[in-house]
Amino acid sequence: MKHYVYIITNKPKGVLYIGETKRLKTRIYQHKNKAHPTTFSARYNIDKLVYFEEYNSESEAKLREKQMKKWNRDWKIELIEKANPDWRDLFEDLK
Repeated sequence: MKHYVYIITNKPKGVLYIGETKRLKTRIYQHKNKAHPTTFSARYNIDKLVYFEEYNSESEAKLREKQMKKWNRDWKIELIEKANPDWRDLFEDLK
């Protein structure tokens, strides 16, 4: 089963959140609808999917998530802007 590492934000170059999931579309839908209203993403209105990577195993995805969370902010922004220079919400592109 595929696993994903994703970055969501509230606006271009705004607050960033990195997560890992096996059901990307479902997880982003939860962020958008604030399914867990006391979480960091709900409090800061972080619900726009701006970047994601796909992995073949949960262990690979979790390792990458941990690596990315240690990165400085500029590296995360550079990664997003290389793949999504307009900071477009990629949620509607998910199948």
